[in-house]
Amino acid sequence: MTSRPARPPRVSPWLLDVVLTGGLFVAGVILLFAYVDPLGTEYQDGDAWGVVLVAAVTLPLILRRRLPLAVGLMTAGAMLAFTIWDYAVPTAVVVIVVAIYSAGVYASLPRSLVVTAAHIGSTIAYVVASSNRHPGHPDLDVPNAMVNVLVLVGAWGVGRAVGNRRRYTAELEDRARRLERAGEAEVRAAIAEERSRIARELHDVVAHHVSVMTVQAAGARRSMDRDPQRSVEALLSVEETGRAALAEMRRVVGVLRGPGDAERSDEAELSPQPGLNDLAGLAEQMRAAGLPVDVTIDGEREPIPLGVDLTAYRVIQEALTNTIKHAGPSTAQVHVSYHSAELRVTVADNGHGIASVLDGRRQGHGLLGMRERVALYGGSVAVGPRRGGGFEVRVRIPYDNSVV
Repeated sequence: MTSRPARPPRVSPWLLDVVLTGGLFVAGVILLFAYVDPLGTEYQDGDAWGVVLVAAVTLPLILRRRLPLAVGLMTAGAMLAFTIWDYAVPTAVVVIVVAIYSAGVYASLPRSLVVTAAHIGSTIAYVVASSNRHPGHPDLDVPNAMVNVLVLVGAWGVGRAVGNRRRYTAELEDRARRLERAGEAEVRAAIAEERSRIARELHDVVAHHVSVMTVQAAGARRSMDRDPQRSVEALLSVEETGRAALAEMRRVVGVLRGPGDAERSDEAELSPQPGLNDLAGLAEQMRAAGLPVDVTIDGEREPIPLGVDLTAYRVIQEALTNTIKHAGPSTAQVHVSYHSAELRVTVADNGHGIASVLDGRRQGHGLLGMRERVALYGGSVAVGPRRGGGFEVRVRIPYDNSVV
């Protein structure tokens, strides 16, 4: 197994600007004193004032990212000073190109055009003044001046293209971050809503057990003197019911109700919940909605915890609802299989819509809620396209026979 090569550490842009500015300044000072024109043109000898001009035209580049307009205008003004005093600094050409490029990348369009125009003006002024001082110099004629102008315009164009590309990339990244945050918030809200609904439904399960325990305990108390054996049987039943209630309560730990639940009607919360015994009615309801449903049950139907029964029913209901919404014209098969301490449910269709809707996208709230329900009991959910077409939901829910 090959390991990925480590990424080189990213160099700070500020450090790059320091190195670039320092290198151009040192080179400019050296050439101020050592440069000899191969064509024999005489320029002003290097001196302290020339060093000041080299610093004025070069050192502002250290702020080229933060203040591109000011840097561009300062370098253009310094070039006019070079023209007036007739110093020869070849590195000034590089400084001008960097300043115009930086304005194109980091400044707005009007400001970058101002910088480019200022440098074109200073370049033309340098060519005209130098032609008067050094007549016959081949580098100071009109064609070479036009080449210099085209180079400056080209530097501005490259900088503008790079700047637009960076701004476009930054906008895409910002949009992706905002969409990701919005998606995460939506998923959290969906999970919180589903957990609140699970808590309300499991309330009925626990309330059922507590009600049974209360009735049985009252019967045991009344028959304790007359029929002790009957009281013992009632208390054993209370113990078994209490174990079942405790098991349900352990599963619901951590599932909190939303803040708006207190405003809901208690009568709505205490309404009875369906189970697998109501599958025939659910199938008939789906058939009336236009989805032919075939229900098969394997294994010996045995008592299962009410919470598991409710979860299995809700999973089947959600899967069939998704089939109606996404699969198009199709038929559905519901297969419930009873195993020792485990319930398995499969809902499949032969449509073609839901796979294309869900492929490559974030799962909808229905599937999120389905996973939350099943995970509450330590089960698993597998969803995906079927071989040969259609979509399938496979659910496995374990349970403890001793608490039924």
